[in-house]
Amino acid sequence: MLDETTIAAIADDLAQAEKNRSKIGLLTAAYPDMSVEDSYAVQNEWRRRGEASGRRLIGHKIGLTSKPMQQATGITEPDYGAIFADQVYDTGAVIDHSRYSGVRVEVELAFVLRDELRGPDINLIDVLRATEYVVPALEVLSSRIEMEGRTIVDTISDNAALGAMVLGGSPVAVDAVDLRRVGALLYRNESVEDSGLAAAVLDHPARGIVWLANKLAEHGDVLQAGETVLAGSFTRPMWVSPGDTVHADYGDLGVITCRFT
Repeated sequence: MLDETTIAAIADDLAQAEKNRSKIGLLTAAYPDMSVEDSYAVQNEWRRRGEASGRRLIGHKIGLTSKPMQQATGITEPDYGAIFADQVYDTGAVIDHSRYSGVRVEVELAFVLRDELRGPDINLIDVLRATEYVVPALEVLSSRIEMEGRTIVDTISDNAALGAMVLGGSPVAVDAVDLRRVGALLYRNESVEDSGLAAAVLDHPARGIVWLANKLAEHGDVLQAGETVLAGSFTRPMWVSPGDTVHADYGDLGVITCRFT
């Protein structure tokens, strides 16, 4: 494993890239023997620094859970990252595009937990029982590491490429709809760019939460009551530019709209 000095240096480089809205080179090129555990150590250092500076952790995101996302990135296993309160927008938000780098948008469902989920051995029924409600969400991706040729080690170190989250639509109980069949149309500037069903996420969007709770247990962590968890995208990432308006229509679950300036 990488030593603490190297992990801190990587975290410094990522923090500078975030501040400058720039990208650093592939970590896997600079550190060929870097492991998945090393990358989570880098991410945890980033999270620790955020909390130490007063940022409030409100949840987690799960990435790379669907075939469209895996095909788009060439990565074949899920990952996760942390979400801070200052990364959350409500539908209708005007978002400063320059705050992020390599800006893309994904269509997801967010699970808001009523109860703690502590792995290992969490299953689908455990997740459904622990969920207070599910609500439509968009994830805004931002990359602090160059994208061409990146591996899961690069992505995890980059906090799973999370930039922000936009929440909207209508919250629903897990037994009020067939979550597998929740669908969405994704528009950019009034044109449909993509669509998908939530079943694209591991056959059921709650299965991502199962994976996350059990993965966190390996790292001595848990999903806390009250956390919001982005369950994974069921569309490919859509590139957005300054001036673009994004609109996601979730049918009976409502809509999310945001604009980038």
